[in-house]
Order: sequence, then structure tokens, then C-alpha cells
Amino acid sequence: MRLITLFLTTALAGSTASIAESQNVAAPTVLTQPASPPTYPVKGSNGAVIGSVMLSDGPTGVLISVAVDGLAPGWHGMHFHEKADCSDAAFKNSGGHMNHDPKLSHGLLASGGPDFGDLPNLWVAPDGSGRAQVFSTTVSLRPGTGRALLRDSDGSALVIHALPDDQMTQPIGGAGARVACAAIGPAGLIPAGQ
Repeated sequence: MRLITLFLTTALAGSTASIAESQNVAAPTVLTQPASPPTYPVKGSNGAVIGSVMLSDGPTGVLISVAVDGLAPGWHGMHFHEKADCSDAAFKNSGGHMNHDPKLSHGLLASGGPDFGDLPNLWVAPDGSGRAQVFSTTVSLRPGTGRALLRDSDGSALVIHALPDDQMTQPIGGAGARVACAAIGPAGLIPAGQ
């Protein structure tokens, strides 16, 4: 069946081009698959890779796909921080949340918010695995969108916290210590395997 489908597709594509040529009309454009979205490793506080973050840039924001293992079960705050630096065990080198200038309040539910770094919480199952796909309309992977650039000159980081973010309390929603981090390098620095 597959060979027949391939043959029919090829035959139809050829006849469409022939008809287009005979009628002086442009042949249909062949669509190609887009390049793979960048994927960044997530490090735990011991420095080991515990998962990955894949970022897919869209016309109105970024789709963030997170897969981690080995975290404590329950809800965990998750935010974009201002620097692509996960080199210390507490992940403090990643700086504070990405924010507007002047700064806005933290929290998806806060009056005067959200800031650029705010994201929904990540759920981690009893076996320590966490999977999420969330969308942010406040950030971008490319310049010129009017949104905060994740891959600017010093990059950014996706940081996962020990506790849930209540999405209102300042400055980080009570999310506690930083327990995992993915450095999102500046534009031009492509993660390994991309």
C-alpha cells in the first residue's frame, strides 16, 4: 500500500507540474520540515543532567517543553532568569527573573504582573518525573518581536524551584530554593546536537 501511495503522490506531483507549465502557472511550492527546535540540558544541583528543555518559537510567543527526572514529587515553580549561567550548585549565577524596565510585579495572577520570567508551575509525579508543555507570550527566541529575548548577549536560564509558585507573592511566589537549571545560550550558540 505504501508503494502505491508513493507512486500516486509522485505521479500526481509530476502531472501537476506539467499542467502548471502548460498553462504558464507556477508549480506548487514544496514544503520542507522546519529545523529542529533548540533543546537545552537541565542540570540538577549536583551538576548531573536530569532532563531537557525544548523551545519552539512561534509568532506570538515560545512553546516550552520540559522533561525532568529525579526531582521531589509535587508542584515546582518554574521561571526564566536573566543569564545563561547554571555553573553554581544553587544556580544564583543565573540572576533574577527576566523583567521589564521598569520592573513589573511577579506572578501570573498578580496585579501589575506578570514579569517576563513568570511561567506556570511544573508537576512532578511520585516517581520523580516531571513533564510539561507551556506557552509564554512574553518571550521570544528572535529579535524584533517586541517580547523579551531569551537568547540576548548573555542568554537566559530556565530555573526550577523546590516549592510551588503561588503566582502572587513577591518576589518569587514563595517558590524557595533553585533545584534545577537549563542555560539558554545567546543567539549563535547552538546546544550540542542541534
